Amino acid sequence: MTSAPASPCVGIGWRQPHYETLLAERPALGFIEVHSENFFADGGITLAVLEAGREAYDVSLHGVGLALGSAAGLDDAHMERLARLVRRVQPRWVSDHACFARVMSSSGSGLHAADLLPIPFTDESLALTVSHVQQVQERLGRPMLIENISAYVGWAGDTLAEPEFFNELTRRSGCGLLLDVNNLFVNARNAGLAPGDAAGEAMRWVDAIRPGSVGEIHLAGHCEQDDGLVIDDHGSRVRDEVWRVYEHTLQRLGPLPTLIEWDTAVPDLAVLLAEGQRARELHP
Repeated sequence: MTSAPASPCVGIGWRQPHYETLLAERPALGFIEVHSENFFADGGITLAVLEAGREAYDVSLHGVGLALGSAAGLDDAHMERLARLVRRVQPRWVSDHACFARVMSSSGSGLHAADLLPIPFTDESLALTVSHVQQVQERLGRPMLIENISAYVGWAGDTLAEPEFFNELTRRSGCGLLLDVNNLFVNARNAGLAPGDAAGEAMRWVDAIRPGSVGEIHLAGHCEQDDGLVIDDHGSRVRDEVWRVYEHTLQRLGPLPTLIEWDTAVPDLAVLLAEGQRARELHP
């Protein structure tokens, strides 16, 4: 690798508008993160770009398609494409979400919702997700990181608190938690809490997490609609309340690799780098 890694380990999501600029300027970053499914093709310019990025930086492969909480089971073809990409890129981390998206149609074929839908927090759902995570980890030959999602609906009859669910998921499967701090805040806001109270609720969520189980943190921006619904759109700077939760997280769990996510209305690279610098400055 030819670039000097930044310390502490802070990275950015590497999106198409910044492919050329990042490779030309080689800013000091701990890592870059890409969406795994964008690089499933066997060849072509997209994969060539990723390989060029891998020569300069550690890479994190962040997936959105495994649907690890789906009762319909895992998509074997998807797992194989991911495993092939992992072998080729040798990323530092591989991650996906604790969600469901797959169902079986009446014809017996799998249908994918192309969304991250919330799973129930029950013992049954936990056992299913643990099994699926273990299957993927066995296929990949390495542990994964599993992210908590922003959810706009929930399930009646949850029997486990969300932090308890993730504590058991990481303990039983051997995976790590990809802790999205913005998602914690968004969910608390959508539960009806004012910004200050939502930050406090997110901090209590963090306090309930098993120390040593978190492998990476995500930070992103969100927007609030006129009707009060808060959307995790990854389209703006990280909000001040989320920075507060992040600082609390570092104080409780110690320095952790951190990613700045920005997926909509993508700004100049310098804006992402400035957000990353703020994250570095908050590390104890």
